[in-house]
Amino acid sequence: MADLTTTFLGITSPNPFWLASAPPTDKEYNVRRAFDAGWGGVVWKTLGEAGPPVVNVNGPRYGVIHGPDRRVMGINNIELITDRPLEVNLEEITRVKRDYPDRAMIVSIMVPCDERSWKEILPRVADTGADGIELNFGCPHGMSERGMGSAVGQVPEYIEMVARWCKENYDKPVIVKLTPNITDIRYPARAARAGGADAVSLINTISSITSVNLDTFSPEPMIDGKGSHGGYCGPAVKPIALNMVAEIARDPETAGLPISGIGGVTTWRDAVEFMALGAGNVQVCTAAMTYGFKIVEDLIRGMSHWMDEKGYRSTADFIGRAVPNVTDWQYLNLNYVTKARIDQDACIKCGRCYAACEDTSHQAIWMHEGRVFEVNDAECVACNLCVDVCPVEACITMERLPAGTVDPRTGRIVSDDYANWTTHPNNPAARAAE
Repeated sequence: MADLTTTFLGITSPNPFWLASAPPTDKEYNVRRAFDAGWGGVVWKTLGEAGPPVVNVNGPRYGVIHGPDRRVMGINNIELITDRPLEVNLEEITRVKRDYPDRAMIVSIMVPCDERSWKEILPRVADTGADGIELNFGCPHGMSERGMGSAVGQVPEYIEMVARWCKENYDKPVIVKLTPNITDIRYPARAARAGGADAVSLINTISSITSVNLDTFSPEPMIDGKGSHGGYCGPAVKPIALNMVAEIARDPETAGLPISGIGGVTTWRDAVEFMALGAGNVQVCTAAMTYGFKIVEDLIRGMSHWMDEKGYRSTADFIGRAVPNVTDWQYLNLNYVTKARIDQDACIKCGRCYAACEDTSHQAIWMHEGRVFEVNDAECVACNLCVDVCPVEACITMERLPAGTVDPRTGRIVSDDYANWTTHPNNPAARAAE
């Protein structure tokens, strides 16, 4: 049987599923319910410095993008860090860690970008017995206007500086949470490593406006006729998160730096994809907010079943397995040729593949009498659009062709050495020269 026990930065948890720093981890009540449901760890919602309390809005805090059947594809969040007193949070963290010693407890922190503020809060967090801290350098709204959150995460020199302060004043693991609101994620990751950080977590939310109310002409969520940009998360951001995780995992300057993957993890498959790209564990928020804490049961069951099927005994067996297969475009094999194939028995004759290809792609699908669709290999460039738009799973697939394959209907070579494109018979310029 697969063992989901995961060790990340020396912190052992019964499974790799942690709750991210967010509304679900804002108080003792929630976190106890999460641990009772089976979550392997939590990152406590971001704490700020002692002093004047953070004041959140009392109107709507979330906007949403819905997919089919009102499925939540993404949530826009304008909520700030915890608005509960620091002392109360610290007392609750202490109790929860005491009562759940086998679960990972990480505390997210955001204070002003000066050494004194960090030196003051770090000993208080250490006294809770928490397993480590996560530096919130990613929040794109509210706090960033005050010189914190993504305002720090967008400046590699600040990341390195604050990480170094924390390593000098805290003796447990330091994780740096990175903002995606940056051109190249490798630079902040390199800065985190240079500052001595033990790991990075990513991605934090993406700065966004999800919609505009066309009656009031204000962004949603709306507060008294006004709206603001917020942080976008959920399934829609997963492709962005996967790419950024992979970029850090394969960068020679950050290779080996532990990564906690965040961004749209909703199913066990999502989690495995993050981990295959180098994440040692994953953090979840939107899925828990949408379906409740018991979704972790599906995550655990699904990953366990998949690992048993594949023969993996532990998560270490597949972490990072996909990283060597991520490359730059210029290294892709241009001699690898596939063509679309339509299963006529499975086809429901909807014509989506034909319309998409004829109108927007390469005119590589013929429509015969009776709405029978056939691929014209000579024109098919294997773009995969027909596969993507087909509503019937596996009705259209891609078949690899051996080099030198000739289409008997046209007499044209449909699979050959495209490295010699200037003289290739399928090259219109070469055909014209003949």
